Amino acid sequence: MATIPKLIKAASAFSKVLPEQLLAQGYTVLKGFTGNVNFANPPVDLSVLKAALDAYAVSIGEARDGSRKAIALRNQQGEQVIRMLRELTHYVEFNCKEDMNIFLSSGFQPRSSTRRPAQPLDQPMILYVDQGNTGELLVSIKGVRRSKNYDLQYGPVGAGGATPTAWLTRTVPNAKTAASINGLTPGTTYAIQVRAYGLLGHTEWSDSAIRMCI
Repeated sequence: MATIPKLIKAASAFSKVLPEQLLAQGYTVLKGFTGNVNFANPPVDLSVLKAALDAYAVSIGEARDGSRKAIALRNQQGEQVIRMLRELTHYVEFNCKEDMNIFLSSGFQPRSSTRRPAQPLDQPMILYVDQGNTGELLVSIKGVRRSKNYDLQYGPVGAGGATPTAWLTRTVPNAKTAASINGLTPGTTYAIQVRAYGLLGHTEWSDSAIRMCI
């Protein structure tokens, strides 16, 4: 069975770069397309692209005084340039014949295929614990990015504030709303801890929040 070649994808995060970087990229692409027999019928007229880049260059200079009107005009000109570059990226991707040298001759750069490795999660914490219904505590968690879910562990505090000798655990899907722990004994003080779960596993348990259930 024939192997289907992998389509070369262009780096196209144009809206995330500085105006000067976008302008430089635009001129690089204009130069790459000019007289390039590999891309003889681009979907954007190169004279129109040059005019847009020249106007963008002027607007960048005028926006340096901090004028809101000048900045708005610069951003408007930038969006026009971005639309043209995005049209050209699609054209290059489908007409470079899966040849990296031909692709690079366009002035575009290939999108990196290297994925950022998973990062450890930050440590979650318990923001506060409220009383719910009788025998219920409501736990508000300070969530962390990239977590898949959270575990709460809780147990009755021993004499003199000693750490619980036995913990119960429940998993909650997110930190958007307070998590309910019910079935508790009124008049008993509980220690509650939280940890987050992500691609690299669990974080450590947080410091305990202490609250009497009524």
